[in-house]
Amino acid sequence: MTARPVSPAGGASTGADAATAQLARLAEVMRTLRSGCPWDAQQTHESLMTYLVEETAEVVEAVENGSDEQMVEELGDLLLQVFFHAEIGTERGAFTLAEIARHVADKLIARHPYVYSGEAVPDDVWGSWERRKRAEKARRSAVDGIPDPLSALARANKAVARIRSHKVAVALADDPIAEAEVGPAILAVVARAQAHHIDPDQALRQAVRELEDAARAAEAR
Repeated sequence: MTARPVSPAGGASTGADAATAQLARLAEVMRTLRSGCPWDAQQTHESLMTYLVEETAEVVEAVENGSDEQMVEELGDLLLQVFFHAEIGTERGAFTLAEIARHVADKLIARHPYVYSGEAVPDDVWGSWERRKRAEKARRSAVDGIPDPLSALARANKAVARIRSHKVAVALADDPIAEAEVGPAILAVVARAQAHHIDPDQALRQAVRELEDAARAAEAR
């Protein structure tokens, strides 16, 4: 495979020029609001958390139910959160928008050597990504680094995916199931749990903790 050259910052195409101009405009708007609007000026990384979660949920809703126009609006609101945090980071002397962009671009290039360095495409692309990520972050376990704020279901999915990607010797159910069956099956378990006064969310969190403990034990052997 021929290695793909790394694109320089910016771009020569009309589309790239337009994007660069609008991103620079948004950055300038954010700087102006931080100095001119009392509400914007008093925000912190912590105070913005609720908006970040809300905007992320609205993007999900737009993807599932919305129009392209709604997608543009909600993705714009989410992009604003990135610029807001970057501006606060710049004011603190901690990091800049350029550093954020550089870091993610460098990371993507490093984790795709079969695109940028001419290596063969791995049979398990997702697994290759996860293993490179684990090595970069020096994680001792495949299940380390899963964000605590994730919902129980999202954490369960992430833990199972990590265990499979890293081929950890833990038994996982893999009976065939159709996509249309998944939602009703989960809902049925929730309904059964509720009928017997069991908190399904708490029960799943406990089960995920036990799965993660089993994975760590298997890796230690």
